[in-house]
Amino acid sequence: PLTRGPLTSSMTRQDRCSLVLLHNKKKPSKGAKKGPQAGKGFGAVLKSLTPTFKYTGTITPHSQSPPRPIPSTVLSLPSYHKTSIPHQPSQLPWQIEKKSEEDIAKMKKAGRIAREVLDAAGRAVRPGITTDEIDAIVHSETISRNAYPSPLNYHGYPKSCCTSINEIICHGIPDSRPLQPEDILNIDVTCYYDGFHGDCSEMFIVDKDKVDEKGKELCQVTYDCWVLAMEYVKPGRKYQDIGAIIEDYVTSRGYTTVRSFCGHGIGSTFHTTPNILHYRNSEPNGVMEIGHTFTIEPMICEGTSKHVTWPDDWTAATQDGKRTAQFEHTLLVTEGGCVPLTGKVEGSMKQEWEEKSEIHKGFWEGSVGK
Repeated sequence: PLTRGPLTSSMTRQDRCSLVLLHNKKKPSKGAKKGPQAGKGFGAVLKSLTPTFKYTGTITPHSQSPPRPIPSTVLSLPSYHKTSIPHQPSQLPWQIEKKSEEDIAKMKKAGRIAREVLDAAGRAVRPGITTDEIDAIVHSETISRNAYPSPLNYHGYPKSCCTSINEIICHGIPDSRPLQPEDILNIDVTCYYDGFHGDCSEMFIVDKDKVDEKGKELCQVTYDCWVLAMEYVKPGRKYQDIGAIIEDYVTSRGYTTVRSFCGHGIGSTFHTTPNILHYRNSEPNGVMEIGHTFTIEPMICEGTSKHVTWPDDWTAATQDGKRTAQFEHTLLVTEGGCVPLTGKVEGSMKQEWEEKSEIHKGFWEGSVGK
């Protein structure tokens, strides 16, 4: 969910999931000195230059390369590619666009591209590779298909994908940190092609022999609650009910579900209605209809589901530094259920949790007819 800032109870329902985080800064008292010289002596200057943010787990920021350029071969560019400000249509939470057959055909292409790009990134995961190198793969694979990497410059985001390791819930910015054998990693890829976005993410275990069983179980529970929620999708059902399915499943197994970030409608706009909350709620976010497209992307935690935002204003980490996992598909509501527009294809990596799932074994290809 590449949205700026958390959901808050004081926000209107219409504004949720489209917040641009603003930091409230305490105004200095009248006559107070400004800048590093404010205070008493050299010690105060040193203190003002010392970082005060406390990182909660094992992951800290490393150096970043510059944003990667976009060639002229890309078929179409999103509204924010230069300005960083996306066009956001004004809609009430229950007002949801129904895609035309032409729209759906284009979304299938965008979704297929996103899947192929995510597969390429996932195949590169290994100890020692940096997340910046993974970003380079995502960027190259995207533009080689004449598509645009949707995260790039969205509200100023500096990279072409999100890479969230261990305690990072979402929006991790790729950098020079090498992956460690014991890491678990989410790669979130969105591709914009011919006017439409396709959005998906997946977990990867860097070294299956080094990641502990608790880390594997976290990925398994997250995967299973996600599939269970997707199995529920069918015309006439309420979007609000998705959250209870997820929360009931994970809490009964000792995990928590993040409340600050959500799934979303998607199409020609990256993030739109409906808002998909991954916890029990009564929000009037509409009823599923044929032609709706949206994401389900639960973020499940070993410990607290509360987060802190890094000074980069993007990276969200668990407050207690414990690990978190996430999966995501772009879904299309059909007559009999739904299908993933970012579903796995021949040649996609089969993951351990797909083989061991108690909800659905093998690649999940949709809930139609179930």
